[in-house]
Amino acid sequence: MADYDYDLFVIGAGSGGVRAARLTALDGKRVAVAEEFRVGGTCVIRGCVPKKFMVMASEVSHALEIAEGYGWSFDKATFDWPTFLEAKDVEIARLSGIYAANLGKAGVELVHGRAVLKDAHTVEIVGKNRTITAEKILIATGGRPWKPEDLPGIEHAITSEEAFHLPELPKRILIAGGGYIAVEFAGIFAGLGVETTLIYRGPNILRGFDDDVRAHLAGEIEKRGIKVVLGCQHQSIEKTETGLVNHLENGMKLETDVIMFATGRIPYVKDLGLEAAGVELNDQGAIQVDPYSRTTAENIWAIGDVTDRMNLTPVAIREAVAFHQTVYRDKPQHFDYEAVATAVFSQPPVGVVGLTEAEARRSCSSGVDVYVTRFRPMKYAFTGSDERVLMKLVVDADSQRVVGVHIVGPESPEMIQLAAIAVKAGLTKAQWDATCAVHPTMAEELVTLKEKQSSATSAG
Repeated sequence: MADYDYDLFVIGAGSGGVRAARLTALDGKRVAVAEEFRVGGTCVIRGCVPKKFMVMASEVSHALEIAEGYGWSFDKATFDWPTFLEAKDVEIARLSGIYAANLGKAGVELVHGRAVLKDAHTVEIVGKNRTITAEKILIATGGRPWKPEDLPGIEHAITSEEAFHLPELPKRILIAGGGYIAVEFAGIFAGLGVETTLIYRGPNILRGFDDDVRAHLAGEIEKRGIKVVLGCQHQSIEKTETGLVNHLENGMKLETDVIMFATGRIPYVKDLGLEAAGVELNDQGAIQVDPYSRTTAENIWAIGDVTDRMNLTPVAIREAVAFHQTVYRDKPQHFDYEAVATAVFSQPPVGVVGLTEAEARRSCSSGVDVYVTRFRPMKYAFTGSDERVLMKLVVDADSQRVVGVHIVGPESPEMIQLAAIAVKAGLTKAQWDATCAVHPTMAEELVTLKEKQSSATSAG
């Protein structure tokens, strides 16, 4: 057998790459991981963790409004953007340091630099005059924001990555996009007092989510002061003395201080040397893998967003565990992508697991039963707010299994994690109904829904 520098070389020290590297090193293998930026990857450094801090900071303004309805009074409450940024960056640095320390404790060598494949067993660390060989290679480079580079004036726009480091909080912002990132940042900036406009080319936000969820959230975020413009996109961007003018295809002209594109993310494969190693991409530009995460090169695997299967941090981690079990424990396994819960930290937030109503109608041969409730939560009823919660259960009419749960409202991400256990376990509507409610809570509605909104046969 060839004598390699390492048993495993990992390209990318995000959540998936770090987990795979640590598990393999703890098995006594020689492991190294290369990271060109900071350890922690998208989630820790420029994704879900700093974004959640921003969400929590922005939610305070709404909490203060509610508090006044309960008799509290606040004199000139203010928000200081630089203070928040400094605290956020300190915490991110701490978390990144923990990731790096855990790699060291497991015996993984951390290589700071960009790794490029030279062949199936060799990587070059760019600018470091270092070439490394490895028996096996794992690619976990994640994804990067996409924006339309051919749009006139696009150089004046930012992406989510720059939004974490704006030198000052703008007075006006326009966010282009309708997915997770777009609606989350719209809530963040609106909550921090920024005049916020969200534009999306589609008929409604959150494409791929249940239609009731999409419609409900669109209405609720407008109650938070966000202007939503649908069925429209940019024609050009013009920089003027007073700001940035958004020229839209419907003829509208909107002037803002910042324009942020949240129009999707793409696998980070540019200049990675994939062709030299025999690693092929699929039609969508992601690394092509089999169910066990193996690429078209026999000794190279890929996990996480770079494969564009299900782009969620916990999924990347589970893919890493499956890779380790398959390759180093001789226990072939692959991650089960069915009934994976997810949350959108919009304001109000969204929590979903399982099938949308439309998906269920296509896949459930005997039809579906649908249960829906919309109500004003107790907290808001006391203050006179007209904000409402949506809860929806989608049930296979034949087996009576609950195949989809959709929630829009406060604490929905927390509720959906537990609901996901029941959906994954295949529990029936009768078993949900047999569960005693916890009162008074919003979550009790999930086990007290009795009246069907509809019961229809699948349209095929």
